[in-house]
Amino acid sequence: MRLNEVVYTDAKPIEGYGPGFFRIGGQVFEGAIVALPTGVAPWGGYDDAQTLLDAAGALDVFFVGTGAEIAHLPADLRTTLEDAGVGVEVMSSPTACRTYNILLSEGRRVGLALLPV
Repeated sequence: MRLNEVVYTDAKPIEGYGPGFFRIGGQVFEGAIVALPTGVAPWGGYDDAQTLLDAAGALDVFFVGTGAEIAHLPADLRTTLEDAGVGVEVMSSPTACRTYNILLSEGRRVGLALLPV
């Protein structure tokens, strides 16, 4: 089997996560975060729809990691995003991290909002 080194663009892959934190590009971020091609920033959670709306136009895919288990987005957040034409895939945070890394390695314009596990 031939193995190729994965080369990422400017966006950084998720290197690890644990109770209350994520490790991205060698840095540890505590709490909820949003990872975009422009960098990583704190995220206000389900009450912070604006951060997701602001980033959506520059992305092909946007994932929301809901913590250790998959959960539904609050109805008002889902409605706000759908009304703005923002497509969001919801999954547990561990699954969202893995999926994000795969699409990032393919050169896709992908964003990720994560609640900690």
